[in-house]
Amino acid sequence: MADDGDRHRQSRLITDEDGGFDAERARDESLPVENGELIDTDELADHQHYVEDRGIYDERNRVNDLTGKEWKYATKSVLAEGYPPDVQHDLRSEHGGQKPPRLCAELIGRFSKAGDTVLDPFAGVGGTLLGASFCEHDGTGLRKAIGFERNERWTELYETVLTRENEERRARGEAPLAEQDLRHGDCADLIDEIADDSVELLLTDVPYWHMDELEQTRNERETRESKLGSFDGDGTAATESAASNDTDSGTTQTKAEWLADMAEKFDRFTDAVASDGHLVVFIGDMYRDQSYEFLSADLARAIESTAPVTLAANLIWYDPTKDLHVYGYPFSFVPSMVHQNVLVFRLDDE
Repeated sequence: MADDGDRHRQSRLITDEDGGFDAERARDESLPVENGELIDTDELADHQHYVEDRGIYDERNRVNDLTGKEWKYATKSVLAEGYPPDVQHDLRSEHGGQKPPRLCAELIGRFSKAGDTVLDPFAGVGGTLLGASFCEHDGTGLRKAIGFERNERWTELYETVLTRENEERRARGEAPLAEQDLRHGDCADLIDEIADDSVELLLTDVPYWHMDELEQTRNERETRESKLGSFDGDGTAATESAASNDTDSGTTQTKAEWLADMAEKFDRFTDAVASDGHLVVFIGDMYRDQSYEFLSADLARAIESTAPVTLAANLIWYDPTKDLHVYGYPFSFVPSMVHQNVLVFRLDDE
């Protein structure tokens, strides 16, 4: 290691034509650069180390494996990205509420560490599980993922997606995605199989209500119709982003019943989550019958009032590629829903 004089002399030598610090040249010469300045690694604390091209990592970080620079970016409250329709999208889109695996991988990277376990109690076609597998290839480290799904069609579809995706990856000379643990059954029963404090992150897209009012089939038109359900008595109905899970055929829930059901389930889920873990929940708002349904706020309050958690953040996933429709014109302003709320809960201190 060079002495102080050598470091300062080296810093002065990495200059541009105007005499200013040349960060690009410093990087080319493999010098540690952070925010346009040369890092004096000797001045880092014992719990810090420099990660090439990523910045300074603090070993006291219990939330994730991000450096300070990456953490700063990850705290942005809006994720403004339209993730490409990859990973066998033609198959996964049969499910009305599937989330992009790359988006799930992004959230997993923010709220867990390499080697952690991620649970999705409403797994659908396995977006969370695929995201956990992608983390291995994105440089953030493989996570183990467990999913529950009561619709056998979706569990079969996940297996088909993984098989086809890995066939294509091998043909391109790429390493395959790890197979994760997707279990068929009701989350209310399967959660008893998960040991207490064994999960570092719960990431899920909640079901909005009973979705068996219209039989879900493989016919595209009928499948799209099956995404439209309704609460009894309160005038709201599902949007395209809604359905995640099926419940008992031929029954419906009021909004209050749905909220109570979700709150009770999350209260049970929290037993599986480690004390420093997080619960991250997708939930979209709605506009129906000239009324805005603030479901994200309703759900956050219901979960907080029942489960031992505190709402730590509300992130917004904004998809700039989503198609817009002319709603209400020219008589009434009706919003086009191009965002999803991502509620972030942390467990209360015991």
